[in-house]
Amino acid sequence: MTTIPLILEPQQVNNLSSEENILIVDLCQAETYIKNHVPNAVYLEYNWIVTSLKPSMGLLPEIEQLAQILTAYGIDEHTHVIAYDDEGGGRACRFLWTLQCVGQQNLSLINGGLHAWSAEGLEMEQRIHFPTPLEHKRVINYDSSRIASKNSILEHLNDTNTVILDTRSTPEFNGIKVFAARGGHIPGAVHYEWTNAMDQNNNLKLKDNEQIKKDLAQLGVTPDKTIICHCQSHHRSAHTCIVLNSLGFNNVKGYPGSWSDWGNDPNTPID
Repeated sequence: MTTIPLILEPQQVNNLSSEENILIVDLCQAETYIKNHVPNAVYLEYNWIVTSLKPSMGLLPEIEQLAQILTAYGIDEHTHVIAYDDEGGGRACRFLWTLQCVGQQNLSLINGGLHAWSAEGLEMEQRIHFPTPLEHKRVINYDSSRIASKNSILEHLNDTNTVILDTRSTPEFNGIKVFAARGGHIPGAVHYEWTNAMDQNNNLKLKDNEQIKKDLAQLGVTPDKTIICHCQSHHRSAHTCIVLNSLGFNNVKGYPGSWSDWGNDPNTPID
């Protein structure tokens, strides 16, 4: 099989759907999937791939739970998973990032998701599809190289080779909107709202690669650095992780729990 890019245009997916070992996963709202979805797509409930330990939200699920999901959905190490949603890619990218964390190599995001698919007039269907489970249980482990923790961030606060990339809204970053015990941002963090990578006038597709790289470079976000992405619960920032990967950034980490973890700890420093 020809190498499939990380970011796929809707028409490219339309041409790939009949190939072997491809699983299209829909992370829209359930009612949206029932009404209309990409042909052959199977539905995955977003809440199955995240967990919480209040007040920390958006944590990685227990490895056993994730193994059961991958087994039930027939996802082995050779499966090429293509994900999409109806919100610009946040939920889809959180799933793809989670798969990266267990070593899944073959992954793609539908650029613009269901919005772009519909706008381009591609066929949709209502038939509900069910995945074919694996014959044997999938054995997986988390790869810590893609996962940031509160302690690891504290260790690298003054590291010039590490960039903490906050993808929340400007009011959240500035501490005006507060969704934790404390508001503000991690000291030294740079701000790049996740939607800045999207073209709002082009069905939520990503902006031109060079434009995104230019905008990031102005913030000091360059491929030679370790980039730690976070938002409130590593939902929005998972999208940024996948975007960075698509641009050739190889040392990108996501922070499960994100601000719900950092902002609710009275001992963490805040600006």
